[in-house]
Amino acid sequence: MPITVMELYRDVLPKTNCGDCGHPTCLAFATLVIVEKFPLANCPHIDEGLLTRYRDRLVEQQSGGASVKKDVAGDAREWAKERGSSMRFEDLPARIGGKLVESDGMPALELPYLNDFILITRDTIRKKTGGELGHYQQVFIYNHIAMGGSALPAGKWVSLKEVPHSGPKLRSMKAHVEDHLVRRFQGKPGELAVEAAAIGGEPMIGFDHSADAAFLFRVMPRIPVMLLFWDGDPADGFDAEVRFLFDETINRHLDIESIMFLCELIRELLCGGEEK
Repeated sequence: MPITVMELYRDVLPKTNCGDCGHPTCLAFATLVIVEKFPLANCPHIDEGLLTRYRDRLVEQQSGGASVKKDVAGDAREWAKERGSSMRFEDLPARIGGKLVESDGMPALELPYLNDFILITRDTIRKKTGGELGHYQQVFIYNHIAMGGSALPAGKWVSLKEVPHSGPKLRSMKAHVEDHLVRRFQGKPGELAVEAAAIGGEPMIGFDHSADAAFLFRVMPRIPVMLLFWDGDPADGFDAEVRFLFDETINRHLDIESIMFLCELIRELLCGGEEK
């Protein structure tokens, strides 16, 4: 059986989210080891014997071509549910917002989520109107629960490059998020406004910016995200530009992998893609 993200996280890594590996969470590091073949030895807190045993298994697994990418979503969800099993629901409203309710006889947190509401229980996360969220969206939200302190948005906006640990993600943000939005909406700012409104984006009237359009997404009570859009004119050699801004408290609520997931999710929703 191939080593999975969940096995590596549960049985090998220290689960302290110390960041000594260069990544903000042990889960993010485990995912990169399995999916992107990052060196397991980058974690300095693994027993030498354990490190040798798993490193050899990983080499054999990767050289044999075993594919585990399809298991990452399920593993991550199981990790999220495991972490969620110890949550004190009565503490959640003060930490991340929302209100306590009862759902099917069980305690749940009702939380605003984009232009909808979700219900979070110990077993799953679903829309209030029905329908379970996708695996990765559940992991994203559980990760926010695990990290989120009580810090309210400060009202000071920062770009991704100003967020700690974001350096390796800047190129990915441009290629997989910003460039997609430019291709979809260049010359079509009206369509962007319609799609943004459909997922809860509020026009930022009066906000001091130079963009042709700006939208505020209240993803969750502690996680506002702003999208700035400058339209271009290819005939004059000017391409459109897109930039995401985050409240300066973002890294107290999400790790960098979750921030990237959030931007990719907004891109998919704006472009009419499937939810993850």
